[in-house]
Amino acid sequence: MTDIAKGWLDAVKPYVQKAPLGAFFLGISSGFPYAMIGATLTTRLAQDGIDKKAVTAFTLAFLVYNLKFLWAWVVDGVRLPVIGRLGQRVSWLIFAGLLVMAAVANLALVDPSTSLLQTAYAAILVGVAGATFDIVIDAYRIESLKPEQLGVGSGMSQYGWRIGSVAAGALALVLAARVGWHGAYLACAVFALPAMLTGLVLGEPERHREPTARRGMGEVWQSIAGPLVEFFRRRGAWLVLLFILLHKIGDTLANLTFRLLFDDMGYTNDEIAIYDVGIGFWAYLIGIFVGGVLYARMGMKRSVLVGLLLMGVSNFSFAMLAALGKSNWGMAGAIGFENFASGIGGVTVVAYFSALCDLRFTAAQYALISAAASIVGRFLTGTTAGAMIERFGYVDFYLLTTALAVPGIVLFWLMMRAGLIDASVGSAASDQPAA
Repeated sequence: MTDIAKGWLDAVKPYVQKAPLGAFFLGISSGFPYAMIGATLTTRLAQDGIDKKAVTAFTLAFLVYNLKFLWAWVVDGVRLPVIGRLGQRVSWLIFAGLLVMAAVANLALVDPSTSLLQTAYAAILVGVAGATFDIVIDAYRIESLKPEQLGVGSGMSQYGWRIGSVAAGALALVLAARVGWHGAYLACAVFALPAMLTGLVLGEPERHREPTARRGMGEVWQSIAGPLVEFFRRRGAWLVLLFILLHKIGDTLANLTFRLLFDDMGYTNDEIAIYDVGIGFWAYLIGIFVGGVLYARMGMKRSVLVGLLLMGVSNFSFAMLAALGKSNWGMAGAIGFENFASGIGGVTVVAYFSALCDLRFTAAQYALISAAASIVGRFLTGTTAGAMIERFGYVDFYLLTTALAVPGIVLFWLMMRAGLIDASVGSAASDQPAA
């Protein structure tokens, strides 16, 4: 075997190990509920002639994901009857997956043109079920991966997430044009199966650590407060939380409004499927691969900083597209760059957030971190994005989202210089679990 061939084999080997492959299939199931109440529902509502302010208000359904830390302790500590013998994580994967399938089927049966309120309730139910599914999926992924696999595993999870969201979104668009939105949503419910099957095949993760047994209300309260207390005892924890809150505001605002831009510019479903879904998909996969390489070569801190810079600049490409007017090549370029940057940022930032967890409170702490990461952007999108677009226009709106990325970038750089990044990580970044 030549040195080149051996080098390629060594580079590919981490991606085909059991735990990273499991993270890939977990990601597929994690991505599809998001697509059902994200871009897909935005397109559905826009095509039904729903007002822009009402459409962007539907992004408030995503706020359920930001509240998931409130019940994440249940996933960590409550044993399910009957199926609980499969293991804490595996049993919850099965239960949450069934909840998601039922919620998506319910959303399939509502008609936005006749009952917008009922559609909102159905979207929120998908959000609750999807958020619960995510709590379990994230905990299972982090506990299955060894510390040295966090970068690769995060990349594989992002591959899966993108494939799940894109495949579900593309399938919904194609089927909606042929059999209607009801059938499209029902067909997409099967995307919950990969995570459920992964849990059954791989079993309970080896690094799972049971928290202290709970007896009475005092113990229950400790199970809720314990993960928070442990996190905020770390040096610089409040600055870390501030970074988590700030780093994705502009990116979230931009991403949740792309389909409005495309609809107003006159793109058809097939054009969106080809350029937004198709080209965006491959660009994202390339970005994930590059992100994995950067994480391995540059280390966590510098690779995260590069990812943050690229994600911030990527919003500017949509300001250029809005100024240029309808152009398939322009759309391909904007979508390609945005997804490439998101792929890099997804790997590096998710790996850092995973490393922040204590293995005794994996579900609760990652739920808190991931919820905080997008809550500000989602709230602003749901309450003001539609109005801002109507007042300022798309060009100025996307310029604003670009500027909003700056505070997070600067704060992370300052944290690097002060040594707070290394001080903030938890036991998930170590071979030795917390006692």
